[in-house]
Amino acid sequence: MSRIAVKICGLSTPETLDAALKGGASHVGFVHFAKSPRHVEAERLAALAARVPGHVQKVGVVVNPEDAQIEQLMQAGRLDALQLHGSEPPERVAAIRARFPGLKLWKAIPVKTTADIASAARYADIADMILFDAKTPDHADLPGGMGLRFDWSLLSAYRATGPWGLSGGLDPDNVTEAIRITSAPLVDVSSGVESAPGIKDVDKIAAFCKAARS
Repeated sequence: MSRIAVKICGLSTPETLDAALKGGASHVGFVHFAKSPRHVEAERLAALAARVPGHVQKVGVVVNPEDAQIEQLMQAGRLDALQLHGSEPPERVAAIRARFPGLKLWKAIPVKTTADIASAARYADIADMILFDAKTPDHADLPGGMGLRFDWSLLSAYRATGPWGLSGGLDPDNVTEAIRITSAPLVDVSSGVESAPGIKDVDKIAAFCKAARS
C-alpha cells in the first residue's frame, strides 16, 4: 500500500506547525476565514509558511474567496494549493484556475448522503483534489472543522478519477479505521488534534500522524 498523505489543518503557531512537520505531515493547512477559531491573518500565515520545508505542501483554506483575497494569500504564504471550503460552484472554481494558473485547487465536498458523493463529479476536471468532509448543520457559522463525521461507507462505491482525501471527525483513535473503510489516499484533520477549538495539541498531532501510517 502506498504511503498515506497526512494534512494537519488549522495550524496557527510555530510550535504546532513544527509538531506537524516532525510527525511527517505531507501537507499543512492554514485557515483564512474570520469566523473560524483557527483563522490566521496574512502576516502570520507568511511567518508560518516560511518555516515549512519545500517537500511539504502549504494549503490555504478559504471560504467563497474573492480574487483579491487569493492574491494576498499567494503573496504572503507562497501557497502550493488553495482549499475552497465554501459553496463555490464549478464555474467559480474554473474562474479561479484561469486567474491563478499555477495554483493547485482543492474543493471540499460536504457529505451527508450518496448524492453528495456523486456531486464531486462536477469538479472532476477543474479541481486538483477532492476533499470529502462532513456536512455541517444548516445555518452553522463554519463549513467544516466542527468535529463532525459522515458515514464512511458512503465512499465504498466511489470511483475516483483523480486525487482525493477524507476529512471530518477524524482523530488519532479512528483514523486507522477510516482509512481501512474508505481506502482514502489522504486524511485531513483539524479539530481532532485539538484540546479546545483552535488550540492544537502537539501530542495529538504526533499520535494522529503515527496512527495514519500504522
